[in-house]
Amino acid sequence: MRKPLASVPTLAALCLFAAMAAAAHDYQLGPLTIDHPWARPTLPGQMVGGAYLGIRNGGVAGDRLLGASMAAAKVEVHEMRMEGDVMRMREIGTLDLPAGKTLTLAPGGLHLMLMGLKAPLKIGDKLPLKLRFEKAGEIEVLLQVENKPAAGADIHKH
Repeated sequence: MRKPLASVPTLAALCLFAAMAAAAHDYQLGPLTIDHPWARPTLPGQMVGGAYLGIRNGGVAGDRLLGASMAAAKVEVHEMRMEGDVMRMREIGTLDLPAGKTLTLAPGGLHLMLMGLKAPLKIGDKLPLKLRFEKAGEIEVLLQVENKPAAGADIHKH
């Protein structure tokens, strides 16, 4: 009788790892790691959307996200916060990236506001997004349109 090459738990772990690797897309720019840039799909006629990602500064010096740009829309760095029962959103311009820290842009907080979209964002779309940093320079990443659920409350009821 032949011995199996791998156990069922081992095969399951390998499949899970492969799926996670396929879903993740990271980019490296000097000491900065840009993790999984994504956006939610938009409805037909919706002219705004949000983009999200993580930025890890693995360096010994701080850096700053100065801005972002793309052909499909005007891009601004925004923050959203709740003041009592009112959601406030405002442009903040730049984001500090302290050395050794990770900054997360996610629904309900810091994000990239995509304004004046030329077409709706559809699941599966991959759009070039250029990020500009004070010290590390510029990098182009692909913004993947995915249907991720919001963490916590439904923030899109504004």
